[in-house]
Parts: sequence; structure tokens; C-alpha cells
Amino acid sequence: MGKPAVNIGKVGIWYGGIDALPTPKAREAAQLVESLGYGALWIAEAVGRDPFVSSAVLLSATKTLPLATGIANIYARDPMTMAAGQKTLAEAFPGRFLLGLGVSHGHLVAGIRKHDYSKPYSYMIDYLEKMSKALFMATAPAEDPGILLAALGPKMLELSATKANGAHPYFTTTEHTKISRDVMGADALLAPEQMVVLETDPTEARRIARAGMKIYLGLPNYANNLKRLGFTDDDIADGGSDRLVDAIVAWGSEEKIAARVAEHHAAGADHVCVQVLMADPRTAPTAEFTRLAPALLEV
Repeated sequence: MGKPAVNIGKVGIWYGGIDALPTPKAREAAQLVESLGYGALWIAEAVGRDPFVSSAVLLSATKTLPLATGIANIYARDPMTMAAGQKTLAEAFPGRFLLGLGVSHGHLVAGIRKHDYSKPYSYMIDYLEKMSKALFMATAPAEDPGILLAALGPKMLELSATKANGAHPYFTTTEHTKISRDVMGADALLAPEQMVVLETDPTEARRIARAGMKIYLGLPNYANNLKRLGFTDDDIADGGSDRLVDAIVAWGSEEKIAARVAEHHAAGADHVCVQVLMADPRTAPTAEFTRLAPALLEV
């Protein structure tokens, strides 16, 4: 289907923790990301703010910065509602809203939302078809803004290229980026997420990394993907082996982190969204966004 119309540049910021900020501080964080020159700000959906409402707030607080969802949960709203939210934002903020969709995880879908999570891949296929046919009688955006899919395995990666405009892999490696590009071909957008820790001491850096990785290592979608990449149960156990931690999280100096982002680009990524892990996850990483910008934006 080709790349989306929204231009998100080569490097963005993935900031799921923006939900923890009061709205005025969230606006300030978005304004900082824009002022530093990052290509996009990525926000998440789990059990916090509605991503469409948050996108409207943050888009209104900025002038040119694109907002991307990483991801909006397809079990949270029906296809017509999802399409209406996308088109409403895309029309109001031309060229600045990119919708990333995903099947989320069983504990969030079946456990919390009480939906059937038995066939997420089939559900996504049907969902995209219904989105494409959804009735929308308001003023539409001038061009189709496009859709990315949260994709890890080969079937969802292929779907990202054939029924959407690209993929947003999360919690993965530069090797996976190469695999993704090979599966998807050249025409679809590939925007992997990369966790980073601005800490040069190996022990402390890996401690922070393991704290940030903990929840994901317990989720089947991510564990299965890691095994496809050659990691073992022993690598995944007990917070992750050093080998796994170092593959998932880029840590060290600004230059070392920028080198990992460059590896993703060399492997086929169009855009890399950087997620900064903090020693205290309650601390907003705005100083780190500033420190990283000169190195990352030269990649």
C-alpha cells in the first residue's frame, strides 16, 4: 500500500509515561520534543488516557510536531469509531497524525476489557477491512493519513505491508528490523521502538534496563518473538540475561545510543522512536530528550 502520507522523519520520541504527567506538563513535554527537532512524538494506550483525546491536546499545544499512536488498541473501539477518530484528527491537523494500531495483549483485552482474545490476527484482518469501509460523513482529510500496525511475527509484518502502510515493532532488536524489512519489502514504513538508558556504568545501566523490561518479558507476544530471534528461556528468565538486555536496550553515552539507532536505519528502518528508561520511572525524561537530541538527530 505504500508509506503513509504523514512525514515523521528519521527519529522520534516514544513516551508512554506522558500519561503520568498532569496535562499542562504533558503539553510542555510535547513542546520540548518539537523544539528539539524530533520527527514525531509517540503515545500509547493501555489503561490511561484516551489516545485520540490526548493527541488532540498535544497537537493543539504544538505547531508542526506529528503525533503517532504506539498503539491504539483495536479492542478498545469498533472500526467505525477508530476510523472516525483518525479522520477527525487528520483533518484538523493536516499531516500531523499517524495512527498505529495493535492487538494489544491478552491480560489487557481478555483480562481487563473482557473481550475475546482467541484469534487476534484474524480479528485484525477483519478490523482493517471494516475500517476501510466505515461510513464517515464529516469533512474528511485531504489525503489518507495511513495506518501502521504493531507487528512482530511474519504474518502480522506481511499484513502491515499489504493491508496497512507499515509496521511499528516494539521491544525488539536491530536483527528484527532487518527481518521486518525483508518480510515487508521496500515500500512500507518501518518504525521500530528502541529503549535506551543514558548511563555508562554497566551494572546500573542494566539494572535500569531490567526494571523497564520486566513487564514485557512476562507477555507471550514479546517472549515468543524473542525466541524466534534465538533467545532462550534462560535468556528471558530472572529479568533477562546480559545478552538479552544489551540487545533490547541501548545504554551508555549519547554517541553509543545514537550508534544503535543508526544500526536500525542500516537494517532498514525508516524511523526509530526512542524510549528513555529512567532510574526513577516517575521522573520525566525531558532532560534526557535534550541531551540525546544533538547525537540522535545527526543519525
